[in-house]
Amino acid sequence: MQMEKRVGELLKEKKMSLSTAESCTGGSIAALITSVPGSSEYFNGGIVAYSNEVKMNLLHVSPETLEKYGAVSRETVIEMARGAMKALKTDCAIATSGIAGPGGGSIEKPVGTVWIAVAYKNEIATFRQEGDEGRAGNVQKAVQNALKLLCECVK
Repeated sequence: MQMEKRVGELLKEKKMSLSTAESCTGGSIAALITSVPGSSEYFNGGIVAYSNEVKMNLLHVSPETLEKYGAVSRETVIEMARGAMKALKTDCAIATSGIAGPGGGSIEKPVGTVWIAVAYKNEIATFRQEGDEGRAGNVQKAVQNALKLLCECVK
């Protein structure tokens, strides 16, 4: 079964709602979730927070977090996920921030580095994706890793 359908079945079964806060995935997770008929039963919406200003103003990521850890960090995606849950009034949320490439990488955060967070009730799970598979490949891998992490949390 496709991961997006599995996510939908799990959320319906648990009577839970989902939101997304996406940076490097640019709305790809929301698009995949909403490609499933009936997804309006569990998907409230998503925020594409590509700029730090949007991360701060809509998702309430603190400027201190961005300054200290950067946009591509565990700390930032945790705040993004919590901010999405609050802003979109959902039971759980997925957040992504990373370096899709081909440029923008560094020694500490090479191209292909993506941080993913899933907020589920009062819990947070995070995952650091590594390895450069090209821009489209990095985004696609992040989408699948995010949905997998959500399934693991909601089970």
